[in-house]
Amino acid sequence: MARQYELLSLGVFLVIIAVVLAAYSVLLITRLDEIIPWVIALYGVWTVVLAGIRTRNPEKYGRSAYSTLVMGIVLIAFGGCWELYIVTANLIPAIVLLILVIGVLAVVSALPSMRQK
Repeated sequence: MARQYELLSLGVFLVIIAVVLAAYSVLLITRLDEIIPWVIALYGVWTVVLAGIRTRNPEKYGRSAYSTLVMGIVLIAFGGCWELYIVTANLIPAIVLLILVIGVLAVVSALPSMRQK
């Protein structure tokens, strides 16, 4: 039986949107332009969870769990950097954080291929 990851991800995405809008309505999120970065970052958290699910149940021709994990981390970093830019109104720390996360992911991705066999 085929796994319904797409339908599950759509449902989680809709729940994330509802939670972020509820947080905005009760003033936990105070600015309207903060909604999209929060949705992106929280969907990145879901993508990391999905990577854990895929580790336990890998698909033969699907995306690997590691690739899904990296995509989730990049989404979290992008949403976090966007939120940091909104809060501080300074682009430099946001860009530095994003470059740092991408650099660390590049190093971590390159390390297994450098191991001696």
